[in-house]
Order: sequence, then structure tokens, then C-alpha cells
Amino acid sequence: MKVYPLWHISHQNEAGPNDETIHLDDGDVLIDEQDGDDLKLLGIYSSEAVAKKRMRRARLLPGFADEPDCFEIGEYDIDEDHWTQGFVRVPV
Repeated sequence: MKVYPLWHISHQNEAGPNDETIHLDDGDVLIDEQDGDDLKLLGIYSSEAVAKKRMRRARLLPGFADEPDCFEIGEYDIDEDHWTQGFVRVPV
């Protein structure tokens, strides 16, 4: 069984020329949390169609309407490991 998380990315990055904010990279939503982008999980849905319906409603809401193309729908199998290794903290 698959589930479909819906994310919105509020961009604060300075990844572009002259430190401008980049929203899309080659048609995909750019996500750079280390450079200040803020991810919001709107929900996890039973189908991509239901996630898209929620995305259309969210695009009308304050904040989300400012970046209407900055949504990302994932696709995951449930009961399956998606992060299979540890991690390392890098001091800033």
C-alpha cells in the first residue's frame, strides 16, 4: 500500500545569482533547509488524487498562495524502511 505525503516549501534560500531566492530547479521544487527553506507537511493521503485536491485548496490560503507552485507530493510504501542508515551531525 502506498501513501502520499503533501509538502509545501516556503523558500528563504539565497541560492540564486545575487543571493536571490530560487523556487524551482529544472521544473522541480528546490528544497534547501540548510539555506533557510521551511517545509510544512500538510498531510498524508491515500492517493495522489486526494493529495492534489488538498493542494488545490491550500493554494487559496494565506502564505501558501504566495508560493502556489512550491508543493511536493511524495509516494511511499507503508511498513517499509526509507532511511536505512544513521546520520552525522555537522557543527555550524
